[in-house]
Amino acid sequence: MLLYDLGILLYRQGIRIASHTSNVKARALNAGLDNTFSILAEKRDPADRYIWIHAASLGEFEQGRPLIEMVRRRRPELKIALTFFSPSGYEVRKGYAGADIICYLPIDTPRNVGRFLDALRPEMAIFVKYEFWLNYLKQLRRREIPTYLISGIFRPTQLFFRPWGGFYRKALRAFSHLYVQDKGSVDLLAGIGIDRATAAGDTRFDRVTDIMRGAHADELLTRFCGRGPGRDRDARPDSAPIFIAGSSWPEDEKVYFPWLLAEKNAKWVIAPHEFDSRRLDAMLSRLDGRGVLLSEARRDPSLLEGKSVLIIDCFGLLASAYAYADVAYVGGGFGGGLHNINEAAVYGIPVVFGPNNAKFIEAREMKECGGGVEVADAEGFRAIADSLLDAAERHRRGDVAGAYIRSRLGATERIFADLFGDTATSAESLRDKARGESKKI
Repeated sequence: MLLYDLGILLYRQGIRIASHTSNVKARALNAGLDNTFSILAEKRDPADRYIWIHAASLGEFEQGRPLIEMVRRRRPELKIALTFFSPSGYEVRKGYAGADIICYLPIDTPRNVGRFLDALRPEMAIFVKYEFWLNYLKQLRRREIPTYLISGIFRPTQLFFRPWGGFYRKALRAFSHLYVQDKGSVDLLAGIGIDRATAAGDTRFDRVTDIMRGAHADELLTRFCGRGPGRDRDARPDSAPIFIAGSSWPEDEKVYFPWLLAEKNAKWVIAPHEFDSRRLDAMLSRLDGRGVLLSEARRDPSLLEGKSVLIIDCFGLLASAYAYADVAYVGGGFGGGLHNINEAAVYGIPVVFGPNNAKFIEAREMKECGGGVEVADAEGFRAIADSLLDAAERHRRGDVAGAYIRSRLGATERIFADLFGDTATSAESLRDKARGESKKI
């Protein structure tokens, strides 16, 4: 642990140093970490009972959100403390109304962990998918605070399953129970002596379905697409098919832009994963007058006239914009890792993506059923895009994608029922449940 603690201290110092440069994320993280304890002092009511939920970033938050909101609805006597580690999560969701306290998670030093747990005094801790902070897990176990992992996913290449991963294997024993996405993860955990695991599924399927059910028409998207969202696209089969590129990176654009520029019988909506004025100007220049920014079209809708590409230069719209699509291309598969393909597939449309998707069960399963298509290069994209100009082929693949999402619903209900359904929710009963799970080690 000494080397681990030293590494954590060096990491914290690195954040401080980077915060004095042009690194915007480092500045936000440094300021947020400095503010955590003042937020807790201001917001934490000693009379209330708290469930602590930690989401590393925005993706993990969306994964945990269905459980947060189910707790809110069904156990209103419990308060929610939500922590993030990444600015991309905290800065976007710091105003989220579903939690009573929202702050950054202090760096994982023994002193910080003690201060945080003393200040919050949670009755239960829930970690979403990833992040295994050794000092937090150690003190949670020592304090007998029930601790759970939800929507976890494990692979043989992770540290837990390596000969030198003893510290991390020990950390897993701090969890009262692990709710993982698939049986493969259960089997891997059993192989290292962790049998307190259940293949409960992935709460992201529930989340994207909630978004789909709550999606509303956007006036500007309706005007650009020439039709409304959802089923309205099937009511007007002669309109130009709409391709949406979500969470698009420059590496993705090398794959689909050649077809986009050559094919005149389709419209595109592009949502870059990250953007600034330089990147947006470069995209518009490449489109040679065919594209327009959403922000500009909001100010002057007449700018949509004659345009075949709309660039979404804001956050928060993509998940519902997929409702307008006939075909989705989801980015990240030619870079750091595939983004959320479920957000698109829930609308019953085919999903195309790049080859860096091995970590994602849904990518593998969607390829197997035919609702998802992996492409390796621009030529591969051209071939599948040409085939998807045919409405019958789009509908065939889209129906399969939508059915796949529906077949994976229910993880949130299963986890909630196991945590709260059959027992009282007093602090002592939660600890009794955790002790019972621990005896299975």
